[in-house]
Amino acid sequence: MRPTTTATSAGGYLADDAPAPATLRLQLNALQALCRQAFAVRMTMLALGTPFAMTNTAQGPPRYAVLAAAVLGITASYAMYRDWDRLAPRLLAHPTLMAADLTFAAVLLLTASPASPLAYAAVCTPLLAGLLYGWRGSGIFTGLQLVVLLMVFRAWEHRPGTGTSTLLIAGFCVGAGIIGVTLRNLMFRFGTASEALAEANSRLAVAEAVESERARLAREMHDSVTKTLHGLALAAEALAASASASASAMSKEDGTHPQTVGRNAALVASAARRAAAESRDLLTDLRHHTDLTSPDVDLIAELVRRAAEFERDTGIRTTLETSTAPIAPLPHRTAHHLLAIVSEALENTRRHASATRVTLEAKTSADGTMLRIRDDGVGLPGPLDLEEKARSGHFGMLGMMERASSLGAVMQVDRGEEGGTEIRVDLLPPGLDHIPMPGRRPHAHPQREAAPNVRR
Repeated sequence: MRPTTTATSAGGYLADDAPAPATLRLQLNALQALCRQAFAVRMTMLALGTPFAMTNTAQGPPRYAVLAAAVLGITASYAMYRDWDRLAPRLLAHPTLMAADLTFAAVLLLTASPASPLAYAAVCTPLLAGLLYGWRGSGIFTGLQLVVLLMVFRAWEHRPGTGTSTLLIAGFCVGAGIIGVTLRNLMFRFGTASEALAEANSRLAVAEAVESERARLAREMHDSVTKTLHGLALAAEALAASASASASAMSKEDGTHPQTVGRNAALVASAARRAAAESRDLLTDLRHHTDLTSPDVDLIAELVRRAAEFERDTGIRTTLETSTAPIAPLPHRTAHHLLAIVSEALENTRRHASATRVTLEAKTSADGTMLRIRDDGVGLPGPLDLEEKARSGHFGMLGMMERASSLGAVMQVDRGEEGGTEIRVDLLPPGLDHIPMPGRRPHAHPQREAAPNVRR
């Protein structure tokens, strides 16, 4: 069902028809329902008005003519109501078929007279024309209906009350035509507005998805390749300094500096290989989403490995404490974010905390999984503004907060009881992430880019 639309250069409801929206299904279903109801109203009017019309009609052929016209009208209206889905496309494609409806109204008016209750069924013709064809179609068929009324008035002008009834029905016909077009335009304008709203929501959803992906990539780059490349730069600087010192020492026949140069060169090579591996992992994650296909991760085993690596690389004593209750393997995505938080905390400790000892604590209970990182370093200098840190190019703490939030976890950053810095992440069990837990504040004190350390 594809309604035709008519438009002119002037604006307003009375000047043109609302353009049909691109997606017509909802609007056309509503139009069809209104048209069907128009025939239902006509059937009701005919059924209720027929007894009164026959009572006021003379005996003999006039009464039989009124009865035949009413029965014909009820039958035709029921057929249109029942088979509207099949007949509507033909009526839309060929507006001249509305002439049959106009002819029926003329027969009904001629047999029953304008003063009969059955005459009001004629108002359905302009109403249907307005719903189906817009202002132009409504104007044409309303005008033709008024011509029919004038002819009927000429035939029945001798009967008392004919003039008043004719004027009343004419007014109803004009009003019905306007109502039909107004309903049609309102539905199409509503459909256009709904399309615009849906498109705007779609664009917002795409923008949010893009922004979320940009933030995720920024976190992954910061916590992997960027951090490794920073270490590579430091190792390269140490290598350059060692090479310079070695050249000076060789003139004094000192054999210690070549070994130092070799160790630093090995560190540079190792860091470069690690950066390449992290880059490959990041690209793989971008091309293949592995959260659902990757096996669950043993969090404790990963913490043991990372604590040992951190102590070996930095010389900072790193201890891992666990609960007696074993921690079940975690989904790949959950473990990835938790381990990234640990790695960033350790990196902050190495760079800024001046710590000698780090404690990593992982425990599980009915309330969920708790991960805590403490160090004995210089601690927090005071509350910091995360937005200010991000503007200055320090994104580590912001990334940690975002990772915790993506898991529905609560992250807190405070000064430790014995000095230093403490980072705590509380991860609720699945299905309970919306329930506030006692003693868990949904805030995080911004921490300077210095933090915890770990060891096994």
